[in-house]
Amino acid sequence: MEPLALTSIVQSRLWKSTEKIWPNSIALSAKSALDMTSSPLVSPPPLKRRRVSLPERPCVAISSDISDPGEHGVSSRGSCPPHALRVFSWNVNGIDPFLPDNTPKITTFLSSPPQTEKPTTHQSIRASLLDWSWPHIVCLQEVKIAPTDIKTQAAFKRQVNTSLAVENDGDHDGESPQDHHYDVHFSLPRDKYNATGFGGKVHGVCTLVRQDLPGVKIGTVKWDLEGRVIICEMTTDQLAVINVYAVNGTMYDYRDPESGKVIGTRHDRKRSFHTHLCNEVKAYEAKGWNVVIIGDINISRSSKDSFPQLRLGEAHVRNRADFERKFITELRMVDTFRFLKRDERKYTYRPTNKPWGEGGDRVDMALVTKGLSSRLEDADMLDTEKDRGPSDHVPLYISLSAQSGDTPTWRRTGKDN
Repeated sequence: MEPLALTSIVQSRLWKSTEKIWPNSIALSAKSALDMTSSPLVSPPPLKRRRVSLPERPCVAISSDISDPGEHGVSSRGSCPPHALRVFSWNVNGIDPFLPDNTPKITTFLSSPPQTEKPTTHQSIRASLLDWSWPHIVCLQEVKIAPTDIKTQAAFKRQVNTSLAVENDGDHDGESPQDHHYDVHFSLPRDKYNATGFGGKVHGVCTLVRQDLPGVKIGTVKWDLEGRVIICEMTTDQLAVINVYAVNGTMYDYRDPESGKVIGTRHDRKRSFHTHLCNEVKAYEAKGWNVVIIGDINISRSSKDSFPQLRLGEAHVRNRADFERKFITELRMVDTFRFLKRDERKYTYRPTNKPWGEGGDRVDMALVTKGLSSRLEDADMLDTEKDRGPSDHVPLYISLSAQSGDTPTWRRTGKDN
């Protein structure tokens, strides 16, 4: 067959393919483009969508002991009364599954590519925000981004605020012009001795703050170099929300962050982490503030919080007792889930190496200072296999009402929820 005849056949097949899947006006433009080229491998031009760049709330130091992160580097589940402040938390076990796949896929209109990839079953982070009815603050743990990886940080920020219609090629009508956008803040590991595995892609926390939430300041603490703590201060309400990925106690060495000298084990570091965190809470309470600690605490408080059984090794028992004494007995903080749900059994850690339901631990928690217990509207977790998504943890949340007689600042912006 002559080359020109082959080209005509290929163009004809391409044109017939476009007629089936494109609107007439677009298909006509595509046909014109095909007619203008002699290449047999020309594919239709992609649709262009406009991305909107959103202003971001700057990070600032929020106390003498807190440093700026910039220095280093619709189902209404979880819904609540409209005047409640809603805070979600999720250990995502790595941010990569929530980023768009930028790898070009090889395909033609003449044959279908082989189906070698497993279909994804999780939602995008934007879809989760919509599903959760746009919470005011979202605390993520174990994002696993290297502090030097500016590209991934920027990609996630875009993903958080990318319209679902754009993300799904115009195939999602759940959003409206009144839906919310978020500022995205990271605290990533910068400890050159204790957080170096996987090229620095370990630990890391991220806090999303709705852009209509006023009077917010964001910062990290000087005593954490592993990317485990980020604080969101709501200055007009004198409320601090501390996003925490607490140390997991092990017998591995813990080294002095300055000298690199071994000064104990990760169990020792876990208990000193408790002490530092308690001191932060005490400092806020001393100036009349309320505090929420939310995130992966890496402690199961009792046998009600573990299945099939609680970890009873000597070091774990000691860590548990240390947590109870410092946070529950001395600070009199309230475990919000136990406060409202009493003896109900639910678990936030759900291992992926077992069938769903064959194991779990409630190691993620929301603790509030005693002044907030009367304002607690709801506290729960989305304990389902679907909600676990690509992680090995499920999300949890709390809802707080305004103080009696007050109009909450999160409702003074003209938007609902």
